[in-house]
Amino acid sequence: MNPPSSASVMTEDRHSMKVQLLAELKTKLPASTVLRADEPLAKRTTLRVGGSADVYVEPATEAELVQVLQSSNRLNLPFFILGRGSNLLIRDGGIRGVVICLSHPHFSKVEISGYRMHCGAGAKLKQVSTDAKRQQLTGLEFLEGIPGTVGGALHMNAGAMGGWMFDVVESIRYMDYMGEIHEAEATSVKVEYRSCPLLKTNIALGAVLKGHPAAREVVEKRMKAFSQKRWDSQPAAPSAGCIFKNPGTVPAGKLIEELGLKGTRVGDAMVSQEHGNFIINDGQATAKDVLALIEIIRQRARDGRSLELQTEVEIVGEE
Repeated sequence: MNPPSSASVMTEDRHSMKVQLLAELKTKLPASTVLRADEPLAKRTTLRVGGSADVYVEPATEAELVQVLQSSNRLNLPFFILGRGSNLLIRDGGIRGVVICLSHPHFSKVEISGYRMHCGAGAKLKQVSTDAKRQQLTGLEFLEGIPGTVGGALHMNAGAMGGWMFDVVESIRYMDYMGEIHEAEATSVKVEYRSCPLLKTNIALGAVLKGHPAAREVVEKRMKAFSQKRWDSQPAAPSAGCIFKNPGTVPAGKLIEELGLKGTRVGDAMVSQEHGNFIINDGQATAKDVLALIEIIRQRARDGRSLELQTEVEIVGEE
């Protein structure tokens, strides 16, 4: 008899650890908490591609989140925080360990006090901008069309229409990987283009956002203008948003268009005709298709312009 291959041993080990984690979490979390094995993740991303999570959980409280982190740490299993799945490409092999989604209402609250909005990490950005309009607050209109959550926007310092998330953040609340909760003023948090380094190793729990008073019709007019501009220039088909960071000398979308790559496809993954920096799922695309198309674009940028395109979309999971 041949000895088992290293791949099969790894598969058996992963299965064993998955079963062990599930059993442990079932004893620590209420039966009402969403806890599933082998949860398909493609439906939880805006690009609609990707494999499954070994374990998927939606903690209902911060105490439950701590329990999930502690169990994962004890079993030496990785974990991944999933928002609404925008700006995300999950490989077809899925994500090992546990995927944690803060979509429970506990993490999705938006409470307004004067000009300040206390927002949970799971709150949708569209809800934040709509609530701000209702409260006659301006400065947050740019969030309306970003298909993400407050937590995801903090994690990547999301931006649109000339506005950036940390432009409107007053303070943040976050949890470290050991389960300790911290707060920080936004002025003390380092942010970069499409990144908040602090939240690469900590979990955003929420933030206080600040708007400015304005007449409701002024806020509505700005939101409508932003929405119209977005629909005029971006595809309606499933996508992950912008794929590449702007290389500096030219916007990535304009570069890709100048290289004649609009409409280029691998399988059902296609460079959008509306915006060169978007790759859409034109049917049944796989992550493998999208990754292959990304490499085609990057190679053409090297050959044609001597530019090295860096991906803005977060790529996770296994082949």
